[in-house]
Amino acid sequence: MSMYSIGKSGLIATSSALDTVSNNIANASTAGFKSSSTSFSAVYSGGQAGGTEASTVTQSFSSDGSLVESGSDMDLAITGSGFFVISDGTETAYTRAGNFSLDSDNYVLASNGWNLQGYTVNADGEIEEGAVVNLQVTTTTLSAKASTEVEIVSNLNSSSTAITSTFDASDSSTYNYSTTTTLYDSQGAEHTLSQYFVKTGDNTWTVYYEVDGTLETETTDLTFDTDGTLSSPTSATSLSIDLSSADDLTISIDYSDFTQYSMDSTTTTNEADGYTAGTLSDVAFDEDGYLWATYSNGETLLQGQVVLATFVNVDGLEQGDGTIWYATSESGGAIISTADSGIAGSLSVGYYEDSNVDLTTELVDLMSLQRNYQANSKVLSTASDLDSVLFNTF
Repeated sequence: MSMYSIGKSGLIATSSALDTVSNNIANASTAGFKSSSTSFSAVYSGGQAGGTEASTVTQSFSSDGSLVESGSDMDLAITGSGFFVISDGTETAYTRAGNFSLDSDNYVLASNGWNLQGYTVNADGEIEEGAVVNLQVTTTTLSAKASTEVEIVSNLNSSSTAITSTFDASDSSTYNYSTTTTLYDSQGAEHTLSQYFVKTGDNTWTVYYEVDGTLETETTDLTFDTDGTLSSPTSATSLSIDLSSADDLTISIDYSDFTQYSMDSTTTTNEADGYTAGTLSDVAFDEDGYLWATYSNGETLLQGQVVLATFVNVDGLEQGDGTIWYATSESGGAIISTADSGIAGSLSVGYYEDSNVDLTTELVDLMSLQRNYQANSKVLSTASDLDSVLFNTF
């Protein structure tokens, strides 16, 4: 092979490597970018080395970029293996860039405008694994939910004096202890449930109920064993509340965790289910990849879960525009899982993965390649000078 061919092959190979290094440097701050490197191989002619060529360009998937705090709970960073799955409606691609946002229809979008994909939820609000779909916040207004049960845990002071006078909610001397709980009706309006506990004997109490200041006709008798644990009732009490402006309420109250010890009467748990109507106020991921919507009434609702794709041969992925990759026959099909399952990595919320480009290494490579380029240029110049000498000689 002539000196011209050797020098030319060196220039072409070095130019290709310079393009790779330049692209790495240009994307040193691009979220989710993976650095590339160019491999060279010798060109043989007649059994002898006669030049070089840029044989392959490979990307460094084995090293993670540093985590950059973004302050947004919509951003996710993958530590370890895996890619986010994104789609433009026609093609499916994979990315490590975890900067996400909502569009006007509340779909979750990647930084390139493609839809982020994951598992959706079923009618019961549980993750429906199987089909991977575009993640979307589907409920922007949360309807009111009527209360159906009260969870309450209290201790009633066994040293309290039994009361024999007629109960009167306005007279504190006619009861030993009281609690209040906020209930919600079918329209989301609040109602106050007051429970008044009256000790009637050594181990017996009667509970009176008042809703919005109106005394209910129903009462509940509590009986405790001598060790202070509740012996009856053995099932939850059902309290029916008539309402004029909304659907009537039926409230289940479970007293099974009540105790009667010689200590101050106190309540450690007292809450009802149900809530008033609310509008969407915030959307956030958690470290399991679950997508949560928070509403103005303080309630949260699960909307879906981001999935991660892993590959048998990650080096076989085909690079697309920016920081996306496509599956190929060499990479194998995507293996879909969730964070921390299988070989998939973990997720960090409020961070994104920066480029894994090492600028120092790239600048050193750049200088080395420039010298190689100059050397190959010198080979061509020398070959030209030799030809001139030969032609002039003859």
